[in-house]
Formats: sequence, C-alpha cells, structure tokens
Amino acid sequence: MSGGDESLTGVNFSVVDYVLFSLMLVVSVGIGLWSAYKSHGKESTQDYLVGSGAMSPFPVALSLLGGIISAISILSNPTQVYLYGTQITINLLGITIGCIVVHQLTLPIFYNLRLVSVNQYLQLRFRVKAVRLLGTMSQLLSESFYMGLCLYAPSLALSIVTGLSALGSIVLMGLVCTFYISVGGVKAVVYNDVIQTLLMFGGVLLVVIICCNEIGLANVWNIAVQGSRVEFFNLNTSPFVRHTFWSTAVLGVTFMMGTIGMSQPCYQRFASVGSLTTAQRLVISFVVGMWLLWGLFYFSGLVAYAAYSHCDPLTSGRIQKADQVIPYLVMEKLGHLTGIPGIFVAAVYGGVLSSMSSSGNSIACLIWEDLLKDIPYFSKMSDVSATRVLRLISVVAGLLGICLGMVTGKLGNIFHVINSVLGSVVGPIQGVFLAGMCTPWVNTKGAVSGFLVAFCYNISVMVGKFLREGGQPPHLPLSVDGCPENLHLVNASIATFISNTTTDTSLITDLTTDSATQGPDRDEGKTVYDVSYCYLGAIGIIMTFIISNLVSLCTGPRSPKTADDQLSCHSSVRLHRWLWRTCGGTPETTTTTTTDYETDHKNSITMWAHTNMHHNNVSS
Repeated sequence: MSGGDESLTGVNFSVVDYVLFSLMLVVSVGIGLWSAYKSHGKESTQDYLVGSGAMSPFPVALSLLGGIISAISILSNPTQVYLYGTQITINLLGITIGCIVVHQLTLPIFYNLRLVSVNQYLQLRFRVKAVRLLGTMSQLLSESFYMGLCLYAPSLALSIVTGLSALGSIVLMGLVCTFYISVGGVKAVVYNDVIQTLLMFGGVLLVVIICCNEIGLANVWNIAVQGSRVEFFNLNTSPFVRHTFWSTAVLGVTFMMGTIGMSQPCYQRFASVGSLTTAQRLVISFVVGMWLLWGLFYFSGLVAYAAYSHCDPLTSGRIQKADQVIPYLVMEKLGHLTGIPGIFVAAVYGGVLSSMSSSGNSIACLIWEDLLKDIPYFSKMSDVSATRVLRLISVVAGLLGICLGMVTGKLGNIFHVINSVLGSVVGPIQGVFLAGMCTPWVNTKGAVSGFLVAFCYNISVMVGKFLREGGQPPHLPLSVDGCPENLHLVNASIATFISNTTTDTSLITDLTTDSATQGPDRDEGKTVYDVSYCYLGAIGIIMTFIISNLVSLCTGPRSPKTADDQLSCHSSVRLHRWLWRTCGGTPETTTTTTTDYETDHKNSITMWAHTNMHHNNVSS
C-alpha cells in the first residue's frame, strides 16, 4: 500500500497501541478458557449452543448487538455516508418497523416451540426434511460468506494502521476466534461480545469527539451540507435509484427480519434467556442500540468528509479502498495521540471477533442439529461426546472463515457487497418462513417451488449486477483541490487512472462528471440488473410468498385439519378457518396426527422446561 505508507510517514503504531490491541486478544482468549473451565468439560449440547436458556439478559443484549454490529459496520457505514450521503440512515426507520414483525410474529413462534435450530420450524411446518435442508443450506452459505467478509474487509482496511499484512491479520483474527468459540461455546461468545461491543462504541465515540473538537461540530454539518452529503427525504419512487427514502427503509425492514427475526446466530441469543417476555425485550433493546451505534458510525462518515472535503485520500491515492477512510483519519489526525490508534484498532478487531464468533457458533449449531444429529452414529452419542463433535465443527467453521477471508471481499464496497449477497441468498428462505407463519394453507410443493424460483432469480440478478458494475457504483463528487499537490495531482491522476490504477475505476467518472449525471435518475434502458441492491431481499421474500401461495392453491391447499396452530400466527389461523368454511370445506379440527419428529420435538420441549426449572431453582 504505497500511497498509504507515504502519506503516513512519521506516524507509527506505538508500543502502547500494540499493548492495548494485544490486551483485547488476551482477554478474548481468557474468556474462552474461563467458560471451558466453568463447564469442567461436562456441559451438554444445550449448554454449548444456547446456554441452557438461563443466561442473564444484559450480556445477551450486548452480545446481540455485537454479533450484528461488526467491524463491517464500523468501516463501511461511515463510507456509505462519505461517498453517498445520509440517505442510507433511513434504514434505521426500516429496522424499527421490522422490530414489530420480529417482536409480534417470528420470535413468539420460534421461542414457544423451544427450537435449537430455527430451521426445525420448517420441518415442523411442512413435515418434510427437504424444506428444512433448504433453510440450512441458505444459512450456511450466508454465514460462511459473512465470516469471510468479516475477516477480509477490516483486515485490508486496517493494514493501513498497523502495518500488519491483510493475510496476517486474517489468520491472526481467525485463529483467536476459532479458539475461543471451540472451547467456550455460546457463553464464551456472549461474554466476549459484551467487551467487544463496548469497545466498538467507546473507540468510535472517542475518535468522533476528538475530531469534532478539532473541526467544530457546526462545521462538520455545514461542510456536509455544502458537499451534498445531507439527504433524508429523497422520495423518488424509481427502483433504479440506489438510495431513496423507500429503498433504504425497505432495506432496514428486510435486514431486521433476516438478521434478527430468522437468523440462527440471533435466535441462539434469544433462546439463551429464560422467558419469551425477556427475549422480546431484547428485540427492543437491540433496536435502541442500533440507533445509538449505527447513528454514531454514520455520523463518523460526516466527520471524515468534513476532514477531507478538499483533499480526498481515495482520489489522491493515499488509500486504495474507500473503506480505509476511517482508519486513515485515525492515523493521520489522531496518530500523535498515544493510545488512540490502539483503542480504535482494538474496537475494529473486536467487531471482527464478535461477528465471526457468532457466525462460527451458529454454523456448528446448524450442522449438528440439521445435518448430523439424526444420523444413527451421532444420535447414539452421549452429551459429552456430542459436545466434543460440536467443538470440532466449530474449529472447522473457523478455518473455513479464514480460507474464505483470503478469497472474498474483492467485489467492491463492503456495505454494497454484504447487503447484495445476503439479501439475494437469505431473502427467498425468509419468504418460506413468512409463508409458513402467515398463510397456513401453503403446502410443501408451494414452499419449495417459491424458494427455488426466487433463489435462482436473485442469484442471477446479483451475479449480473457484479459483472456489470463490479460492485462499485458511482458516488458523489470528491475533491482534491486542497491537497498539497493541487491541480498537478488531479491532472496526473486522471491520466494515470485511464491507463492503469489500483484505485476504484468508478473514480474516472467521478472526476469528470457532476453528481447530477452520475445517479440513475432516468429509467430509460434500465434492466433488472440496475435495480437498487436495497430491494434484493424484499424481492426474494415477495416472490417466494406469491409463488408458494399460487402453487399451493393449484395443487391443493392444506386444510385446517392438518395444520398445527402453534406454527402460524393466530390471525392467519382464524383467516384460514374462515376461508375454508367460506369455500365449502368440511368442518375442521386442529392437527389429528403426530409424526415421530413432532413427538421427539415435544419431548425436547419438556426436557428444556425441566432444565429451565432446575436452573431457576439453583438461582433461587
């Protein structure tokens, strides 16, 4: 990273910074060892995966935040504001709306069923394991990709701060995280997340306060307004405009439902507390935390823009990727303050560990519960032996994350990539869950058909978008007028970019056109590949929902006689019965037959209840 090295001559990562950074790693490993010691190697698979439903709500609430608000948020959320303005912040409004869906619909159903893997719901609802496996494969694919990107992107960005190579950073973080999730299970993940979440908030807040004190809070806002970075109510209804009020709100809703309402990592946190009421309060606390943390991260993007409004480090070649702007700001503006870079790096790497540990633990849970547990060889294992298998799976998951971290992340801006990929992969399976909960008449054929059509469509659109754009859409103008090199640098940069450059190719357009011509404001000639990435998840949900209902109506909808009321929301159950009577169906009763799987599941619920009573008695 030549540009970065030249620009930061004389600014080094001091001994104190390395000590602070290393201390975070030592504490993470120590918590894993402590959790393993407390269990004495005798914990059950329930202990290892969901903490036996007896964990304290406060650390679980912080863990819920830490698992989602990762290093990607610290680095890419500010970049979105720096490059495209504040319209993206409206996704916080969408997250609030999505909170209602999770609080009232998905969480009560999942929690009352006492699931370990959320995909168990699909087998209970559609009574075919193939549907459950579709959910498993979707979540394994999305979590694996997320682990890789969590390692790659921050490692590349922070190489500008520490001097540690991206490869070395990936391996170091991957090994530390693999160790403590394998030895400590979900308890180690939760308690590490507490420290890492506090580090993330404190580290970024400290940087923002110091920078605002130097620049001036009013100046930060005024410079952002002058640079066209402040925008909240772009009411353009075109689906081709990247960020509008509607697209970012939709992104927030689908994000909330996908990452909180129906994801394995978050459900394991909800299942680790003692009651549904407590779990629902965790959802509310999560939204409050998102407003605080993401609001802070978005504002740090305005701070960075105010600092570099006249000398953009990306355009001038001082950094290679837009997501490096916040680490560059820390080192250039605050590098002389001993300990500040160390605190910031600890915060970012804490985010890496938090997200990767959540994904790694959930991958182990999915593989065990959905793929291995029912195989005769594994089903005969004792709890202690099964837990050892889970530890081994956790190790493999961590190593897989390291490998993916080496090969992913080269698709463009982190925020754009992560939401495009996860929306495309997770959206269709979200549609299956919602169809099961909201339309009890949907049958297995409908659910599978809807998923396959929506999944194939979303993947083809996602691949087409990256092939056409490379994941690097045009952004608002950036200036180098205030750089020491001034006009000489601009002219030289344009010539260099045209011939060969390591910086984002979209910058050629940004230097030679104004913002009015960059955005896709006109719909002529647009295709499905030009639809905003914000809608990909919603398209998958809607397409799955519609097709599953149409196919079910054509192939014979499920009658209320064979529907289990616990698996759908109460209003949809009443609607189902009314429609059945209105259409001339026979009088209905609730489920009259019970499969072996449902019997086993009811037995597991009973065991869970006894376990919780035991823990509560011990606590008392």
